[in-house]
Formats: sequence, C-alpha cells, structure tokens
Amino acid sequence: MMLDRLTTEQCNPASAQIDSMNSLEIVQLMNAEDAKIAAAIEAEAHTIASAIDLISDAFQKGGRLIYMGAGTSGRLGVLDASECPPTFNSPPELVVGLIAGGKQALTNAIEGAEDRPEFAVADLESLDFNQDDVLVGIATSGRTPYVIAGLKFAREQGAQTIALTCNQENQLAEVAHLTICPVVGPEVVTGSTRLKAGTATKMVLNMLTTGAMVRVGKTYGNLMVDLRATNQKLIERSIRILIAFTNLSREAAELVLEACNGELKTAIVHVKRNVSPETAHELLKQAHGHLRQVLEGTEGA
Repeated sequence: MMLDRLTTEQCNPASAQIDSMNSLEIVQLMNAEDAKIAAAIEAEAHTIASAIDLISDAFQKGGRLIYMGAGTSGRLGVLDASECPPTFNSPPELVVGLIAGGKQALTNAIEGAEDRPEFAVADLESLDFNQDDVLVGIATSGRTPYVIAGLKFAREQGAQTIALTCNQENQLAEVAHLTICPVVGPEVVTGSTRLKAGTATKMVLNMLTTGAMVRVGKTYGNLMVDLRATNQKLIERSIRILIAFTNLSREAAELVLEACNGELKTAIVHVKRNVSPETAHELLKQAHGHLRQVLEGTEGA
C-alpha cells in the first residue's frame, strides 16, 4: 500500500499556512479539526458496540483483552490497559497492552520494530495467547506488519480479532473479524498521527474497556463500585459511595468497609441485604459481580 494514498498522509488545506499563524490561530485551527473526531467515531458506533460485546463475552468466559500496536498506537493501548486495574479493580492480566519493541518503545522510538512480524508472534506467545482471548490490533495506517502478523496469529488460535485504524484503505480488515475505522481526515501537521488519529484511537479504546467493564458488572449506574480500598483516595471514595447507598454515618461506614476487607460491593450488599460479609461476597459471586442483580434479588435468575 502506497503511503501517499492514505488519508492520514494527505496535506490538510486548512493548515497549509500554519507556520504563518500566531498561537491563538493555531489553537483555534487544531480545535476545529479535533471537533471532527466525534462525528467520525459516531459513524463507527455499531461496530464499536459489537467489539464491546466480543470483549465482554471473552471476560465472562475467562478470556483477556490484548492490545497490540506500534508507536503512538502501541503506547495508547498500553496506557488504556494500565488504567483498568485502578479504575475497575480488574487484575492486571485481564487487559494487556503490547507495543512493538517492548517496554523501551514506550519512551523511545525503536527503529524498525513495527516492520518485524516475528516480534508480534513472540509477544503473543509470551502471554500464552489462546482462543479465549480477544486481540485488538491498532494501526492508524492500517498497514503495520507487526499488527497484521499479530491479528493473523490470533485468528490461527481461534480467537476473536478486532482492528482499529483511521484509514479506509487498510490491510487490517483482511485479517480481522471486525474493523473499527473512524476516518478523521488529514492531520494539521501532515502525517503526524499522534494528533487527530491518536485522539480518535484513545476515544475508541476508552469505549471498548469502559463498555466491556460496565457489561460485566464493574459499575452500578455510573459509580465505580468495584473498588478495593487500597490507598487513601480509594478509601475516601469507597466511604462516600457506601454512605450514599446506605445512609450510614462515616464512622459506621469505615467499620463496615474494614469488616468487608475494603471491598465496596461486598460492603454495600452486607448492609443493604442485611447478610454477613461472607454471604454478601457469595451472593456477588453468584451474580458474576453484578451489584444491581444482588440488590434487586435476581442474582440466581
């Protein structure tokens, strides 16, 4: 695929004179270009929703979500993966980000790493990637050999595969079950896909993990109830949420959380269902972690 055919490699007429603009004009130009991103993602809403279903189904069956990318795409995958444990109390191995060139590539460019398909296979094999997992291959250009090889390997294992790119003409679609393709157009700085394409990628990744985590019961409404209070910030958040649910005093809420080993959902069920912490934990287990089902008494349905 010739690079000059890629949308993200085209020259943007709106920024042709950017080097003659003052700072305010640059800001306004970039903001106007960024305003186009949401519409591009909206056009992919149904595909993103289907991807969320694949990921949440994998989670419920004991599978994992693996991100794979190079450069900015890889860094964004690693970032999203790293933010899941503190946000959703998920185990670190549930969502994993792989970047061509390894950890060093997070802060330094590793020349040629993205062009080594064998690196992708080795990285996935190191994780014991299997048919229960889902692979999201991220490549703005839609042509990165590292990502294409990873998607091919994942399919060979019988796993579900999702491609995320920002170019309609791409090679990822040939090897992925689903292709998410928000076309954001030429960048303000020609070819600098850390800009609109990077922002679009981050927005889609936010949707994938947040949507999947919500679907498997990591929230109640929009509250992060699947918390384990392991630091002062999380302790304070847990206390506030527990008080909101139960009208307990702060002192009582602290005692309940302590009795429930800092597990917020267990504490809520303990109080609202008037059961022991042990029973509360078991009820949540029966409901596969869905707090609403337990509070509404439908955990066995």
